[in-house]
Amino acid sequence: MYGLITSLRNYLYDVGLLKSTHFKTPTIVVGNLSVGGTGKTPQIEYLIDLLKNNCKIAVLSRGYKRKSNGFLIADENVSAEIIGDESFQIHLKYPEVIVCVDADRTNGIIKLEELENPPQVILLDDAFQHRKVCGGFNILLTTYANLYVNDTMLPTGDLRENASGANRAQAIVVTKCPADISETAQAEITKKLHPKANQQVFFTTITYDTQLKGDSKLDLSELADFDILLVTGIANPKPLTEYLKSKKLNFKHLKYPDHHHFSLNDLGEINSAYESLSATNKIILTTEKDYVRIFGKLKNLHYISIKTTFITHQNEFDNLIKNYVEQSSGNS
Repeated sequence: MYGLITSLRNYLYDVGLLKSTHFKTPTIVVGNLSVGGTGKTPQIEYLIDLLKNNCKIAVLSRGYKRKSNGFLIADENVSAEIIGDESFQIHLKYPEVIVCVDADRTNGIIKLEELENPPQVILLDDAFQHRKVCGGFNILLTTYANLYVNDTMLPTGDLRENASGANRAQAIVVTKCPADISETAQAEITKKLHPKANQQVFFTTITYDTQLKGDSKLDLSELADFDILLVTGIANPKPLTEYLKSKKLNFKHLKYPDHHHFSLNDLGEINSAYESLSATNKIILTTEKDYVRIFGKLKNLHYISIKTTFITHQNEFDNLIKNYVEQSSGNS
C-alpha cells in the first residue's frame, strides 16, 4: 500500500500533473531512498569544501525535529533545538555559508533568491523525495551495508519509495565502504545497481579525525589508558564503535535514538555513568552531531568528527559538480 501511494505520487510528478518548480539558482540535491543514516551531512560538508572558494553557498534543509516552524536563517541566536542538529553543526563549522531551514523547500528557495545578496548555489539536504523542487543535480546516497537494491519498502524494509526512484539521480554514491574495497568489488556493486547511461556510481568511506575537539584537544593516541563513555544519538553508531574497537580503546556505550533531544533525566544518566567509570583518566566522547545538542551541559565532553573520502574517481566527481554549477543558468 505504501509503495503504491509513493509510486502514484512520483508518476503524477513525472507526467506533470503535479507541479515541480525549476529555479534559476543551481540546486544540488543530496538524499537517499531509505530511512536512517547514509552520510548526508558529511556529503553536504564535502560539497561545501569543494565549492566555497568560488561561490556563495546556501544549505537548505527541513531542520528535522526542530522546535520552530517556517523559514529561518541561522544567526548568532539559533541553537540545535531551533534549526535542528545537522543544520546547527554546519552553521557552526561554516559561518560563511547561509544555513536555513524550511519544510517547504520551494518556499525556502524563493526566500533565498529574494535576499539582497542571494546564494550562487543551493545545497538541498535530504530532499530527494521533495518533488515540488526540480533539483538541477541529484546525488543519491546508499550505504555499502544496505544497498537500496537489496532493500524493501516500508514498513517491512527501510525504503521510502520504490528503488526505481534512483533513476532521478545523476550521481549514485555508495557510502561507508571499507577503505580497502577492491575495484572488483566496486564493479560488482555497480553492476548490481544497474545505473542508467546518464548516471555515474562513486564509492566513499568514512574517515575519522584523530584529533578530538571539545572541552580540550586530545589525540586518539592519548586515550589508551582512558575510560571512555561513548554517547550517541545517531541512526547507526556501529561504524564508530567498530572504529574505536579497532583502536583497542576501552569504552562504555550509551545509545539514544537518532536526533534525540537530551532531557535532564538523560543528562543525569550520562553523568552517573561517567562518574561510575573507575579510571583516573576518563572522558565523555560523542559525535559532532550530538555534541551540538549537549555541549555546555556535560563536563569533560569531547567529540570525534568525520568526513567523507572518495576511494576512487574523486576528480571525476568534483568535475561533475563544478561543471554543473558553472554551466547552469544562474552562474552563466
